[in-house]
Amino acid sequence: MSEVDAAQKAASSGDGPTIFDKIISKEIPAKVIYEDDQALAFRDISPQGPVHFLVIPKVRGRLTQLSKMQEEDKPLLGHLMYVAAQVAKQEGLAQGYRVVVNDGPNGCQSVYHLHLHIIGGRQMNWPPG
Repeated sequence: MSEVDAAQKAASSGDGPTIFDKIISKEIPAKVIYEDDQALAFRDISPQGPVHFLVIPKVRGRLTQLSKMQEEDKPLLGHLMYVAAQVAKQEGLAQGYRVVVNDGPNGCQSVYHLHLHIIGGRQMNWPPG
C-alpha cells in the first residue's frame, strides 16, 4: 500500500485507539527514548534517516491533527517541541535535524494522533517532498 493510500485509509477510519495509544498503554512495544508525564519519544519503525524518532502527547484528546489545535493546546505543543530539541541533543544531532508534522490526507498523515517526526544524522534535501 502506498503512503497516500495509507493516509487516505487512516483518515476514513474511526476515532478508536491508534497505534500510538497502544504504545502509550504498553500494549504494543516501542523503543522508548524519552518519557515524562506529557510526552513520549520513541524510534520510528520505518526510519527515513540515520536518526528518526517520534514525539507524541501521551493524551491524544482532540489532537488528532495539528490543524485541530486550539489556543489552550499551545503549552502542550511547546512542550513537545522542547522534548524534540532535548532528545535531538541526546541523540547527537548537534549539526541539525528536521521536524516534520504531517496533517491530514494531503499531508500524508497515516496515524491520527498528533506526532512530530525528528529526522537527522545526514544532510537533508530541499524541497522535502
